[in-house]
Amino acid sequence: MTTTPHGRPSEVEHHPPHHRAPVLALDGSSTEHVQLPLAFSEPVRPDLIRRAVLAARANRRQAYGTSPTAGLRHSVQWSGKGKGVSRTPRLMDSMRGAQAPNTVGGRPAHPPRTDRIWTLKINTKERKKAFASALAATREERLARARGHAIPEGLTLPLIVEPGIEAIRETREAVSLLDRLNLASDVERAQDHSHLRAGRGKRRGRVRRTPRSLLVVTAGPGQASGFRNLPGVDVVDVRRLTTEDLAPGGDPGRVTIFSRAALSSLAERLEGQKP
Repeated sequence: MTTTPHGRPSEVEHHPPHHRAPVLALDGSSTEHVQLPLAFSEPVRPDLIRRAVLAARANRRQAYGTSPTAGLRHSVQWSGKGKGVSRTPRLMDSMRGAQAPNTVGGRPAHPPRTDRIWTLKINTKERKKAFASALAATREERLARARGHAIPEGLTLPLIVEPGIEAIRETREAVSLLDRLNLASDVERAQDHSHLRAGRGKRRGRVRRTPRSLLVVTAGPGQASGFRNLPGVDVVDVRRLTTEDLAPGGDPGRVTIFSRAALSSLAERLEGQKP
């Protein structure tokens, strides 16, 4: 905070300076430097990022529960007190217990209910602050390595690539570009650490668990489709870019590749989000 000549605090706000990043050609060479949006200079707030990601996950969760009549489809009776047996309901004309939670085939004691509220609330300003903080975290090589990314020393993050990256439709072209950018090792890391999921998820179509690798941000949908078959790589339209894409699991610092056109569209989006 600055002061006026009379010693009073000034109300002028000083924003952090804009950071700059090199624009890479498809051959890996640097062509020019561009100014990043001011959101990339925000302080990294891991608490806000994790809160926004948890809220996004909870708000798309589908409610589930057991049938209201599960375990209650029996004809049972209770013989009454003073018969020398427990008060468990029993099948008609039988001594076999049924319907009670402590019996085989009985109702569940505390089942999941469809009316349970899974959603989590987050303030609009906090959500926007978390998105800007996740963008700023893409500049930090330290955070990228903490996430487990395999990146070369001295790499300038985030990577800005000329618009030709959006025209890549073949996987072999995408692999060739990542080789020139020295990022192929991170895709190999995701492929090597892909494993069978532990638990019941294997029965529900979620057989394999693959670590997250690079994030490719394009200016529009359906572009840079050659990256989609690479293990752990996601391709996202800049208008659908979320905090969870930038920080999967709430851990900031994902290695992100922006196309030059996507960076311009991102700046327009951030300008429109100002309160």
